[in-house]
Amino acid sequence: ISFSFYFVLPLWPSLTIFGYVILQYRYLFFLFSKPFDVSNYRRFQLMRFSIEEINNSSSLLPGVTLGYNIFDHCSDTQNIPGIFSILSGKDPIDPWATRHGNVTKVTAVVGAYTSSMTRTVAPLFMPSHIPLISYGASSSIFSQKLNYPSFLRTVHPNKDVVDVIVHMLQHFQWQWVAFLHIDNDYGNDGRNVFMKMIQDKDICLAYTKKLDENTNYTTILKQIQIQNIQVIIVFATEQVAENLIESAIEMNVTNKTWIAVDSWSLNKKIPKLSGIRNIGTVIGVAEPDVTIPGFNKFIRALEIENQPGEFCNQFCNCSDLNRSEIVRAENSFNFPVYAAVHAIAHALHNTLQCGDKKCHKNSTSPHMVLSELKRSNFSLLNHTIEFDRNGDPRFGTFNIIFWNSSGEAEVVGVHKFQPSSHFSVNESKIQWHNSTVPSSVCSSECQPGFRKSLVGIHKCCFKCVICPSSTYINSSEDQYTCLSCDETEWSPEASTACNKRVVEFVPFEDAFAVVIMVGTVCLVGLCLLTSVLFALNYNTPVVRSAGGPMCFLILGCLCLSSISVFFYFSIPTVASCLLRFFPFLLFFSVCLACFVVRSFQIVCIFKIAAKYPSLQCWWMKYHGQWLIITLAFVVQATMLIFGYSFSPPAPFSDREWEQSQIILSCGIDFKANTASVILLLVLCCLCFTFSYMGKDLPKNYNEAKSITFCLLLIAMTWVIFVTQFILYQGKYIHTFNALAVVSSLYSFLLWYFLPKCYIIVFQPQRNTTQYFQGLIQSYTKTVSQ
Repeated sequence: ISFSFYFVLPLWPSLTIFGYVILQYRYLFFLFSKPFDVSNYRRFQLMRFSIEEINNSSSLLPGVTLGYNIFDHCSDTQNIPGIFSILSGKDPIDPWATRHGNVTKVTAVVGAYTSSMTRTVAPLFMPSHIPLISYGASSSIFSQKLNYPSFLRTVHPNKDVVDVIVHMLQHFQWQWVAFLHIDNDYGNDGRNVFMKMIQDKDICLAYTKKLDENTNYTTILKQIQIQNIQVIIVFATEQVAENLIESAIEMNVTNKTWIAVDSWSLNKKIPKLSGIRNIGTVIGVAEPDVTIPGFNKFIRALEIENQPGEFCNQFCNCSDLNRSEIVRAENSFNFPVYAAVHAIAHALHNTLQCGDKKCHKNSTSPHMVLSELKRSNFSLLNHTIEFDRNGDPRFGTFNIIFWNSSGEAEVVGVHKFQPSSHFSVNESKIQWHNSTVPSSVCSSECQPGFRKSLVGIHKCCFKCVICPSSTYINSSEDQYTCLSCDETEWSPEASTACNKRVVEFVPFEDAFAVVIMVGTVCLVGLCLLTSVLFALNYNTPVVRSAGGPMCFLILGCLCLSSISVFFYFSIPTVASCLLRFFPFLLFFSVCLACFVVRSFQIVCIFKIAAKYPSLQCWWMKYHGQWLIITLAFVVQATMLIFGYSFSPPAPFSDREWEQSQIILSCGIDFKANTASVILLLVLCCLCFTFSYMGKDLPKNYNEAKSITFCLLLIAMTWVIFVTQFILYQGKYIHTFNALAVVSSLYSFLLWYFLPKCYIIVFQPQRNTTQYFQGLIQSYTKTVSQ
């Protein structure tokens, strides 16, 4: 049994006239002499070797002999006549027809080599479902099974090659790159795949340019220099890459990193060029060099005529072609060729239901072979040959190579695809042109705590802006935005994370709080002792001159005002915030009203009564002092209740004063309490005015002076507190507030009541009616004179 399948292989890739090479040496076209491609000739011989190996095998296709034709696909577009000769037949081809019909003898086709060649011929095979296995066409378009249902390949598609390049760029942190590509299906697809793959990565395509026979390499290389691009990806064929590198050497382009793709990374000519070391470092992606047992022996056994004339049915001056040159030729894509031939053989083996000694069927059709090809799963030189549903290989790896100083492609890393993508490279083996891993960036990376602000259209070009306080940046998620911290968090400038705020308040156990509360308790105790002392000496002149029954009201209001002090500590609540302000504002207003009345009475007795006796009579008749005190109490209580009804004091978390702290406080609406504060200020002013008018009263009769001094102390206390409040609003501001309240209360107790207690206890001779009458008579005589 014999089966035929065809190989489409370019031997003269630069030819512009269409032609084929048939193994039987039948002449088709006379071709002009062009450069001979030894690498493709090596693949041509590898195809022959693979067929002979299979035909000599006793386990693969036993009893079956494979026949084949090999065509030289020497043009991207002018090849239709040759394809028609492959598909020749009297009737249209029906892929599902039986062997009894008049159908083509083609079982499968291997080739073509390039994406452009394959794209031209593949549509002619697809309607017939004739398997077409390419060993070099890597364009992504062939993965579209709707258009290419019978296409398979043993070479990795462009997306896999680009994936390795992107991994390489990320590994070495190269962000600012140029992408030069050949202007055909292979190069254009590589550029498109690269642009899609770097969209969500920190890699920018700084410059891209198509390369062809008319390319001005000088302009391209100058532009790369202007844009300060240090890494150049060359996605092109061998010939185009040679032209580019030669131009770079001529222009003295230095210290660049060149990334070669698998189509030219194992080139033997370029690494030997004079001055190649000056252009920088060349690293690349390459198919692994898989040794095919017996192939070199097969080459050495070839009989090659060294005289000019017809060679493979084409005119060729092959005088320089020898066995050693073929062995040393660039051997990329050799294993894909070998795998393609064996894949077809295994598919035929399964289609013909072959066993160990013979095959049970004697006929087959292309679509049956195609079905078995898609299910391929066999071992070949330690590789498991399989295809995915797109016809792409599920086997193989890529080597990361480096052109060393000897001009050899040294393997420095590997990229595996199965079972998962894995990239690794040994940097110590790479001899960089500047002794260290080169850098290729548009803008240097921002320091931690700085965000990127784009400059221009490229995401790699930016300026660094510091993140302000209370913000942070999470570079792993968003490098362009400073995020705000939560209300319970804080951060200084240039932060990469937020810190938890410390909740601050003054507890009851605080030393300052204990001192103030003890002082308040002492204040209440002294007020009670003073009340008892005044009650026991109620009818004495000192008590009556101090205000008589009014003294007990003042002492009681001082005690009630001190209640507020105990609510300045611990965690604020609605009740504690209300009691922090209400008792003091209300009862201290009553105290001031009492002292206003008392200072007015002192001035009235000594100065006004003599001149305006009717005013004194009216004051005594209608109890003017109690009317004024009651009025002040009612007005203040009304304003406080009215203000707190609309805007009551409430717990408040102060996050503005200290970033690292949350200070628990009581928020008070100053607008709602403006009237209450104004009333306090009015009472203070009146009290001070009347008491100051009595500054020249008898020296020993010093109630007016005492009141004036108390008011000065109170004013000084609250001026100090307000100044402190403006400069500092930390947690201890509440302690200072409580201290100001206690100081105000102590001012009246110590400087108004304590001197009178001293006279009652220690100088009783001054606490007599005669003594006071003598002072008054003496003052009256002085005034009348």
